Amino acid sequence: MNREPLLQVRQLTKLHAPGKGCREVSFDLYPGEVLGIVGESGSGKSTLLSCLSARLAPDSGSILYRTDAGETVDLYQLSEARQRQLQRTEWGIVHQHARDGLRMGVSGGANIGERLMATGERHYGQLRATAARWMRDVELDVGRIDDRPTTYSGGMQQRLQIARNLVTHPRLVFMDEPTGGLDVSVQARLLDLLRQLVTELGLAVVIVTHDLAVARLLAQRLIVMRRSQVVESGLTDQVLDDPQHAYTQLLVSSVLTA
Repeated sequence: MNREPLLQVRQLTKLHAPGKGCREVSFDLYPGEVLGIVGESGSGKSTLLSCLSARLAPDSGSILYRTDAGETVDLYQLSEARQRQLQRTEWGIVHQHARDGLRMGVSGGANIGERLMATGERHYGQLRATAARWMRDVELDVGRIDDRPTTYSGGMQQRLQIARNLVTHPRLVFMDEPTGGLDVSVQARLLDLLRQLVTELGLAVVIVTHDLAVARLLAQRLIVMRRSQVVESGLTDQVLDDPQHAYTQLLVSSVLTA
């Protein structure tokens, strides 16, 4: 593994109210590493993810990002235009609700093609061929390439959103409960797909989930949040098999006894 961090987070704080948000969070994320952020609803994990992906400005702290050009930049010292450029090219953002990450008024193929166009691709035939290949890669019927996502099932929409985000081979992907709200059988297939793509593409990923089984399957390292703070962190298996903090023990116990 490249030992130069891709993301360096230091004392990151964003509070909406006492105990709501994230407070003094610090960690490093390396290329090819998957970091899981877990905790109950309201623990601050989604606020943290929004700050990391430049969708929400923190109250204090810093996020240093190493760009594709090898330059380390302070994310919140960049212009909004530069932040948006990173979101369209070097990053991917997979939302819990696929509708938040798709353009529902254009075809499935166009959703993938638009992402490619952000990186400079303009040849229609190449755009369509790449979109078709990625639809196959995420197990979508290529015959639906001209159909709008409104005609897709929830699981199909999520697969399309994944294809849209990964088609440009981003260096860093943020995932917010990517299997939430889906049927168990659809979740299982989607998780297998995500694990395969993350491994094949060597992606660095930050994934927020309340599901410890999802965290165990996808993440190498884990951060446990409670009431806006990190209460435990470490290798995923160590945290889940031998939790040290009382809250983590309660989380793991509740899963085992459910």
